[in-house]
Amino acid sequence: MPVLYGVHPVTEALRAARPLDRILIAKGAGGPRIQEIVDLARRARIPVRFEPRDALDRVAASASHQGVVALGAATKYADLDDLAAKAKLMVVLDGVEDPHNLGAIARTAHAAGADGIVIPERRAAGLTDTVAKAAAGALEHLPVTRVTNINRTLESLKELGYWIYGLDERGTELYDQVKWVTPTVLVFGAEGHGLHEQVRKKCDVLVRIPMAGEIASLNVSVAAGIVLFKWRERVTNSSS
Repeated sequence: MPVLYGVHPVTEALRAARPLDRILIAKGAGGPRIQEIVDLARRARIPVRFEPRDALDRVAASASHQGVVALGAATKYADLDDLAAKAKLMVVLDGVEDPHNLGAIARTAHAAGADGIVIPERRAAGLTDTVAKAAAGALEHLPVTRVTNINRTLESLKELGYWIYGLDERGTELYDQVKWVTPTVLVFGAEGHGLHEQVRKKCDVLVRIPMAGEIASLNVSVAAGIVLFKWRERVTNSSS
């Protein structure tokens, strides 16, 4: 992941609309130039995190960062409103933290015909070089948007007519028998704990993949692939 540090380089990167994943500012740093960086970042919807100075030292591999470090993104994030206005299938990831999983899901989602991916700003993987490599070129074709709150985003998508399907091992509907309604949102939870409770409540339907073995769940990228291609199969057959 490209790393920029110093007040002037980070300011110019923001003014040039360079893709950035997040900006770190040392706790206690202030003044008009720091505030300008904060304002520019917030207007561009780039997360700003305030962290101890020694944490910035480690990220920048230098102590001469002037209290500001920016982490570059592999590609520019898309606008949610533009994406939602024309999509048939949106994939929402509720806190997927492993960049390899994010990249694998992006690759599969593009292959299955998804129109975009939604990820949260915090406690989730961003569009790093590792994600881009795992996506194997899919990020060049599949828009990814980043939002501050997944729950509010699902509410907004519902208002636009989307049906929200969440993958959950406690789901009452089987993924290969559920009736898919378009436009569709498919929500996949984080590694380990799955969907957050409030996100689960926002779903119109909870679906599950029946398991034959002793292991209760699949890796999120594998589960996403199974459900995405079943969605593609069912929607394609129903429209033919």
